[in-house]
Amino acid sequence: MEKFFASCPRGLESLLVEDLTAVGVMDSQAIPGGVHFSAEWPACYAANLHSRIATRILWRVAHGRYAKEDDIYKLALDTAWPSWFAAGQTIRVDVTAVKSPLKSLEFITLRIKDAICDRFRADTGKRPSVDTREPDVRMHGFITADECTLYIDTSGAPLYQRGLRQKTVDAPLKENVAAGILRLSGWQPGTPLLDPMCGSGTFLLEAAQMALCIAPGAGRDFGFQRLKNFQLGVWKNLLDKAMDAEKPAANAQIYGSDISPVAVRAALANLDRAGLLPAVTLSTGDVLEIDAPANYGKTNGIMIANPPYGERLSELDELAAFYPLLGSALKRNFAGWNCYFLTADMRLPKLMRLTPSKKTPLFNGAIECRVFEFKMVAGSNRR
Repeated sequence: MEKFFASCPRGLESLLVEDLTAVGVMDSQAIPGGVHFSAEWPACYAANLHSRIATRILWRVAHGRYAKEDDIYKLALDTAWPSWFAAGQTIRVDVTAVKSPLKSLEFITLRIKDAICDRFRADTGKRPSVDTREPDVRMHGFITADECTLYIDTSGAPLYQRGLRQKTVDAPLKENVAAGILRLSGWQPGTPLLDPMCGSGTFLLEAAQMALCIAPGAGRDFGFQRLKNFQLGVWKNLLDKAMDAEKPAANAQIYGSDISPVAVRAALANLDRAGLLPAVTLSTGDVLEIDAPANYGKTNGIMIANPPYGERLSELDELAAFYPLLGSALKRNFAGWNCYFLTADMRLPKLMRLTPSKKTPLFNGAIECRVFEFKMVAGSNRR
């Protein structure tokens, strides 16, 4: 059994536990920002391939207590890095700390990198070089008040980088945050889904992959493939099974619109490049004016949106005028629908004159947000 840590956006830890359980992980422990778990390598590969929520999956290779910087250097020096990758491969080291008394994270990062290179020189006579942009192998150090844990990153590029989205508009949502909100909403493929502020189409891309049973990692490579202990046969078997489970692209009652034609064109290009365009219906339109999509006799559906937050005073004033209009439009055009909004603007429910039936704390990067749920009925929704 190996020990791993899967990181994720704060607020989605319980969904990440579900992802890990689905690939056979029995022993997991959620903490803010991720999940510690023990598993064999096939489960690590499967988690990288199938988890829509994880950001990275890190393999724990060393752990110890420290009092000063030299203790961390020694911990890294005593770790058998040459067993896991070659001196000819490039590396990158990142360090995060919580309540550490040490003065400089940059210095600690340098000491860990030096220790790795010194261990390679001692064992092989050669040392790996550093590539901060696209390294072959990434190492992570996590430091608390008196303990240091060293990890090798099995993911490589962050897992929310599915390799699908090329064109973006301002402030695109990370894919694992979008997938988490879709899951929090309870949306199931077959239920009409609308994103009326779709931007470059992140919600639409995630929903279409879910509807067509496409593994989020099926179109990219991973850090574990560049390690000496990589089991090619195991990986190929997992990937073949994932490919066999995919459904052909067809209308999935997923709808996207945006007031900006530029955004709609970006969403169209991203969906087309991913082969997902047949699953989604796109249009240009103002959320204040559009009607609920035709939904084949059903009266209900799910709306998901990430409205602008407003960072400048003028934007906040514009939003204060926009929200009441949005609330009226939802009551008028979306009776019977459940609507979910991700926002950092805590004024949203009050200004929309709607009472949320649920509010879920969630971090979009470093920004603390809420996912507000509104169950729309005709007329006022206030108690």
